[in-house]
Amino acid sequence: MPSLLPEQVQQINQLVRRCGQQARQMATEEFQVYEKGVNDYVTNVDRTLDQLLTERLTQLFPGDGLISEENADSWETIHLRDRRLWLIDPLDGTDDFIHRKPHYSVMVGAMADYQPCAGWVYAPEFDQMYFGGEDVGLFQIDSNRAPTPLIPKTPALPAPDFCPILIGYKDQKRYGEAIVKQVPAAKFDSIGSFGLKVLQVIQGHAGLYLYLNGRVKLWDTVGPVALAQAAGLVCCDLAGNALRFSPDAIDIPTLAHQQPIIIGWPAYVNELRSRLETAVALA
Repeated sequence: MPSLLPEQVQQINQLVRRCGQQARQMATEEFQVYEKGVNDYVTNVDRTLDQLLTERLTQLFPGDGLISEENADSWETIHLRDRRLWLIDPLDGTDDFIHRKPHYSVMVGAMADYQPCAGWVYAPEFDQMYFGGEDVGLFQIDSNRAPTPLIPKTPALPAPDFCPILIGYKDQKRYGEAIVKQVPAAKFDSIGSFGLKVLQVIQGHAGLYLYLNGRVKLWDTVGPVALAQAAGLVCCDLAGNALRFSPDAIDIPTLAHQQPIIIGWPAYVNELRSRLETAVALA
């Protein structure tokens, strides 16, 4: 697969920020909310941004495949192994967006040969962009300034009185008590967007992010995992197996991961993974 050119990266930066700024504006107005599944919601904002991102990325990369959350017909593209695949999540953290909370994002990810290779996470309410990948580096943009390197920050090592873990609200409710029995120092925190949780780990605010409820889809993970890997984080399941993104490792009708997910600093993963595996098995 050809590497991304600097001008292509810049065009994606501009596109994602423009869509995020549009989402921020639409959040101040009346918008429509639809239920597409049990406790799974979508808005007309998701659909508007999905269309804009799809149209522009198709123009920029006409030979690549593209999968978008709001176009189920595009999900069959997962079988095109010989192409670079783009994954679009127009609003990651839709619940936060609906409830006027700030931790939602616009995300784009790319994978080649079923491996994440680049990602973009833009937080409209903070006007902050994070992007990078294996051939791109790791960068952040504040407002509309020039990109600057995003320097990963290693948190303090886990200790008897210190062990910050990011975990979703549903997972904490189901597994939190069992995790604390295995990791007494665990201190839980959470924000809406999957991508912004991963950025919290990259920036050293938590040692790892744990996702267990089996509903996360490829468009949620490809971009953030590309950033995590570029930052030197471990991305694996509870058994220590690397995360997989190929058709045999996901639920094809939904493109949901079949593996539980750990994204964290090596010291945290090495110290906690087996204890987290035990906690989940006993919960």
